[in-house]
Amino acid sequence: MAIKTIIFDLDGTLLYSLEDLKDSVNFVMKKHGFREYTIDEVREAIGNGVRLLMERILPKDIDKNLFEECLAEFKQNYSKNMYNKTKPYDGVLDMLKALREEGYKIAVLSNKFDSAVKELSNKYFGELVDLAVGQKEGVKEKPSPLGIQEIAKELDTDVETCIMVGDSEVDIQTANNAGIDCISVTWGYKNIDFLYDNGATKLVYAPEDILELL
Repeated sequence: MAIKTIIFDLDGTLLYSLEDLKDSVNFVMKKHGFREYTIDEVREAIGNGVRLLMERILPKDIDKNLFEECLAEFKQNYSKNMYNKTKPYDGVLDMLKALREEGYKIAVLSNKFDSAVKELSNKYFGELVDLAVGQKEGVKEKPSPLGIQEIAKELDTDVETCIMVGDSEVDIQTANNAGIDCISVTWGYKNIDFLYDNGATKLVYAPEDILELL
């Protein structure tokens, strides 16, 4: 079936957000006297949602109540500071405009918490994105196919007419679980060898290249 809907990952695909994520991580770590993290360490820890991010960076023996406190503090700090250094990758806005002109529906599916995904999408992309979906409590995040299925339902299209675009193995797995193709971008948080090792079959090196694979 012909592709009608493009589902994009957010961080590392449409937006460079790593520095703001690092700053909010280290806000929490410094407040509680834990060691701070480098940008490369944060890059390795993200991709599976904020709860798993905190599980990876906080001490393994942390008290459950303190863990929840740190999680809430991260969300609060990040919500206030997620526009400080974050920006769309070069060429992304032109690519989205071109897709819109070609008649494609455009969605965002991220493991970042839902309120942040919606706010970031609205601020940077506005009406270029039809629907933005983030992680919600009690709902399985990527690589579960549920997000893709939700988007297809909301946009009144078939899952089979969707394609995933992302920068990580999580996006590849999500697409596989939904039975659709994935385009892997090379400008994000994972390197090319890693993507190939994790099943990437379609790679693009610049946003405008995406249109050629549809």
